[in-house]
Amino acid sequence: MIKRNVALKGVATQSSLYGDGQANNVIDGNRESNYHKISCTHTEQETNPWWRVDRSSRSRVTAVTFTNRGDVVPERLDGAEICIGNSLENTGINNLRCVVIHHIPAGETYTFQCNEMEGQYVVVVIPGQNKILTLCEVEVYGLPAGNHL
Repeated sequence: MIKRNVALKGVATQSSLYGDGQANNVIDGNRESNYHKISCTHTEQETNPWWRVDRSSRSRVTAVTFTNRGDVVPERLDGAEICIGNSLENTGINNLRCVVIHHIPAGETYTFQCNEMEGQYVVVVIPGQNKILTLCEVEVYGLPAGNHL
């Protein structure tokens, strides 16, 4: 069975909105890393900013790919946590953690393996106060629940 980007047909939300940084900007299949080309998300400065995609059905997530902002401030993504699961408790942040992103260089795209974690929601959160979350593309690769590699 072929893995596919299951985020493309999802619905994205985020904790707040700054400027043109809409949540759905990062599940459009476009890896443009310049925020000013309206292809990235951007939250307000806040405590524990988050972004979430609801894929409307459970799937086994094999990997999550991120494109970091390339024009400025790539360090904003440092320390972000990827959580996957079926609960919306605490906006989905209480779901199991796949990985912590230590650093993605400006404009780069990195893939993180999630070992077929099952869930409807993929959440990205940056723990802490006075944080801003900016993403430029999120790709979620997986299979429908019940199928295995």
